Amino acid sequence: MSDRSVRFFGGPLDGRVQELADEEPVPGTVVRHIHLHRGPKIETRYELGLTEDGWAYRVQAHESEPEPDTLP
Repeated sequence: MSDRSVRFFGGPLDGRVQELADEEPVPGTVVRHIHLHRGPKIETRYELGLTEDGWAYRVQAHESEPEPDTLP
């Protein structure tokens, strides 16, 4: 893998390798992958980080939906 490559870990893009843009990569950058199909839209977020093996996008944990307020 070259210095300008980034690998995806987890989610639907797991194992994919792509070249980074010409700009300097910024750790913590988040990209969204949206999968559209006949069912509901599925959105996966990946966060960029630098590891000892190079750049990696790791799938972010899903944040749970807030519980709706209920009246007693």
